[in-house]
Amino acid sequence: MTDVVVKKNLGKRDMILFTVSAILLVDTLAATAAIGTSSIFWWLFLGLFFFVPFALVSAELGCAYPEKGGIYAWVRDAFGGRWGSRISWSYWVNVAIWMPAIFILFAGVAKQLFWPQMGVAGQIGLGIVLTWVAVAANVVTLNVGKWVPNIGAILKIIIFGAIIVGAIFHAADNGLANPITFDSIKPNLGDSLQYIPAIIYGMLGFELISASSEEMRNPQRDVPRSILVSGVIILALYTLGTTAILAAIPAQDIDLVEGLVDTLEMFFAQLPYGGLLVMALGLAALYTFFSNGVTWAIGGNRAAAEAAEEGELPQVFAIKSRSRNTPVGAAVLMGILSTFILVLYGFLVNSNEDLFWSLFAFSGVIFLLPYVGMFLAFLKMRRTDASRSRPFRVPGGNLGALVLTSLCVLVLVGSIFLFVYTPGEGIQWPVLVGSIITLLLGEMAILWAEKQGRGKITEASGMPVTAT
Repeated sequence: MTDVVVKKNLGKRDMILFTVSAILLVDTLAATAAIGTSSIFWWLFLGLFFFVPFALVSAELGCAYPEKGGIYAWVRDAFGGRWGSRISWSYWVNVAIWMPAIFILFAGVAKQLFWPQMGVAGQIGLGIVLTWVAVAANVVTLNVGKWVPNIGAILKIIIFGAIIVGAIFHAADNGLANPITFDSIKPNLGDSLQYIPAIIYGMLGFELISASSEEMRNPQRDVPRSILVSGVIILALYTLGTTAILAAIPAQDIDLVEGLVDTLEMFFAQLPYGGLLVMALGLAALYTFFSNGVTWAIGGNRAAAEAAEEGELPQVFAIKSRSRNTPVGAAVLMGILSTFILVLYGFLVNSNEDLFWSLFAFSGVIFLLPYVGMFLAFLKMRRTDASRSRPFRVPGGNLGALVLTSLCVLVLVGSIFLFVYTPGEGIQWPVLVGSIITLLLGEMAILWAEKQGRGKITEASGMPVTAT
């Protein structure tokens, strides 16, 4: 078979917009604002002690190891194929679990804007349709597919900007819904703890673009620059956007799903043509929810396909389009699993908010685990592969690398614990049991892949099964 020539479609601008699209989540605003004004402290504190170290580590790994597969390849190189497979499985299956949550959020906003009578069943159906549209977007080439996250990033910046400007005028006319003072933003270690993982969740994704490194024009140069620029944009908009929502809505009244539209209506509905403006911003938000799903699916499916090509996940994940070299097998499997989860959870919950938070917490545990592996891989390769050229290096030498890695791993482990254990409520058994079952399914998939690999050695041709 003739090798597919991979086009270099991703420049620095595309990488910045892709990263903004991946990390800057409009839905995170409501979840973090619900903490109260102490969320402003947590954005700044965790921004300094997690977000910045995470960006620095991702920049070094992305330019020093510009390998197809990204996080999977880094962990594989550091700890071997089986650990790489575990990381790739967790990364991929998290997206398959999380994508239904983001599309339920889409359905909740669509209900507010267009169809107030839409029940949970209608929202489930809409989520299924969006899932398969996202699958289709994953099997086109990145010179086409990249525009889904690119446009999503631009619209997110517009939405965040509108909320921030609206808050300034609203607060000037009506005062603050929540007091925002030095005393009020002091951290509250009571009820707010359960929402802190949502802030960490909203900070992850710098590594995602590296899953498509083979399609970058100059990863050694552009990865660090794109991370720096996107990181400044993301942290500034998250902090200001959360503050804006708190300026308008009492923290106890913020709805995790419908809080965005409530905020837009409060800021703009009374203006001339305010209804149209709210509608336009709401439609833009709907698109960003869709682009979130597509952006993460692109990274997750490419990482899983790379692992499968190495024989470390079942061969079905490695099926690619012959003409486009895109991960058809991984994308279709993700669509099937996401559809199943949507239908299953539709029978288990009573409201879109319950469904959103259940899926969010469940996927959160699986989502954070690969990043623990990524930081440990960074630390090990600093020691065992010290001679490799690193166009960008985390400052502080090996001691600096150890300190930053320790900080990030501590934050990640704490966030995983808080997804599983809610202060005042105890262990969230559906989240814990679901996470354990998902990890066990991953072990089964890895053993299956290893069995397939042993079988291929005995084939007369000695060639792997080719993609269709």
